[in-house]
Amino acid sequence: MAAASSSSQSIVICGYPLSIFFIVVNEFCERFSYYGMRAVLVLYFKYFLRWDDDLATSIYHAFVALCYLTPILGAIVADSWLGKFKTIIYLSIVYALGQVVMAISAIHDLTDYDWNGTPDNMTLHVALSMVGLVLIALGTGGIKPCVAAFGGDQFQDHQERQRSTFFSVFYLCINAGSLLSTIITPILRAQECGIHTQQKCYSLAFGVPAALMVVALVVFIAGSGMYHKAEPQGNILLDVCKCIGFAIKNRFRHRGKEFPKRTHWMDWADEKYEKLLIAQIKMVLKVLFLYIPLPMFWTLFDQKGSRWTFQATTMDGNFQKVSLQSCSPLSLSPGSLSPTVNPILILTLVPIMDSVVYPLIRKCGLNFTPLKRMTVGMFLAAMAFVAAALVQIEIDKTLPVFPSGVQSQLKTINLGRDPMTLTLSQHTVQLAPGQVCQPNSAPSLYDFMCAASIGVAEDIKPNSVHMALQIPQYFLITAGEVVFSVTGLEFSYSQAPSNMKAVLQAGWLFTVAIGNFIVLIVAELAQIPEQWAEYVLFASLLVAVCVIFSIMAHFYTYMDPAEIEAQFRKKDDDHEVRAEKKERKDSRRSQRSSLEMTEGTGSDPKENRM
Repeated sequence: MAAASSSSQSIVICGYPLSIFFIVVNEFCERFSYYGMRAVLVLYFKYFLRWDDDLATSIYHAFVALCYLTPILGAIVADSWLGKFKTIIYLSIVYALGQVVMAISAIHDLTDYDWNGTPDNMTLHVALSMVGLVLIALGTGGIKPCVAAFGGDQFQDHQERQRSTFFSVFYLCINAGSLLSTIITPILRAQECGIHTQQKCYSLAFGVPAALMVVALVVFIAGSGMYHKAEPQGNILLDVCKCIGFAIKNRFRHRGKEFPKRTHWMDWADEKYEKLLIAQIKMVLKVLFLYIPLPMFWTLFDQKGSRWTFQATTMDGNFQKVSLQSCSPLSLSPGSLSPTVNPILILTLVPIMDSVVYPLIRKCGLNFTPLKRMTVGMFLAAMAFVAAALVQIEIDKTLPVFPSGVQSQLKTINLGRDPMTLTLSQHTVQLAPGQVCQPNSAPSLYDFMCAASIGVAEDIKPNSVHMALQIPQYFLITAGEVVFSVTGLEFSYSQAPSNMKAVLQAGWLFTVAIGNFIVLIVAELAQIPEQWAEYVLFASLLVAVCVIFSIMAHFYTYMDPAEIEAQFRKKDDDHEVRAEKKERKDSRRSQRSSLEMTEGTGSDPKENRM
């Protein structure tokens, strides 16, 4: 049953503003567009643009990093200039244009002048794809901090429970779009299309995400009349930087003991800046300080798409699809486990956590605050890497022993019909037809171990450790993501001042970019030969960070930004009222003094005007 709400709210359905349904559908379509395009991007680089693995991987990660750096730009534009609504509209247009350019770049007939199925002007396709990726990065990154914060703006102060549920549903839509796109887009790529020759249809694989982005834009615009649109409040970031700079400079100028101390170092800016702005900056700095340890979580989390995928390449991916009539093998590729299992688990765990786990914890009388939840999420992610290390140890038992960098290995197989003689450094051995000889593990490295005559020689045995063993680590990392990421989005919004919500959302996303850089730094500096040991290293680092974060969270005091801002505005209003009263009082006093002086001279005031 729907009821009309106040002028600042849209129609309310089941306690929720109708406007958020447009936002949720928009997010689903946008995430389908982004993850669908990204699911086949590396394959497009390798098989369409003919790039090698190293170049394809580098460009791919550069694109992903750019997508998590541009939210800062989007947040500045939204909070300081256009507002969230217009920022989402304009950058969504840029986003959709980028997806269309990517689809065009994948049309092989565009430059296939000799109709042989291969583009003849690859430079044009590369240029189009790079332009498309830059536009997509600007679009998706620019709207990232705005959409979630804009959805939060649709709720009133008394709707805290509904706002919390919204962020959970918002995260569900992200993963629902991701799940469907990573299943559908590779199927579209596998189709063959073309005018003159039939090739893998990358244009269709990019075209469908482009269409979904257009749908996302149309849906968002359709709800325009129902949205509560908070107006931007000037170039707030510039004001913040100037205020912080003045506070530091003023504190340094008054560093002597003769100057009295102040409660907070930002209070040194009150000679020049409003107390409300100083209070808002204090709130932002408190949250940003808590963000410092957060990149380590993303350092582990994002490795499920790299290290864990490489781990899966050494495992057996053959599953049995059991039916009532037959059993046929179902093979799962290494790269498909993460994008399939992760969204499914999220779609399952988010409702369970919101409807069962969190209410049960509250009924037990435990104060499971957002920061405590995030701490638990970090610990679960660390345990996921412990599980990955245990799986890697099992895998290592089945892998052949390869020579180190200063060693070499020789294996000789006599494939002929006659015996052969092998001489190595005065060591001679006779090989019968079909016989295999190789140096044994003796220190001399010149003693040979020869097998009996065989029909089949196997250098590396098939993968025997089943890929299903990775499911526990995916479960743990996903549970950690649900507890950590969903809570973090809600926490960032609830603790942000009214004019800096998108900036804090961008700061949250920036921790993801930093986490990806940490993966490269730690992996390069550590130089650990055993993969299981590297997993343990990352798990240990996150446990250490988890302890630090829990200590920081213990001393954190939760704030109500709206209440704090109201208090400062009330003080300003009271000050203005007192100043106005004082001005009127001084004016009356001045008038009385003037009248008394006039009467004292004995003259008629009317005569003075003549």
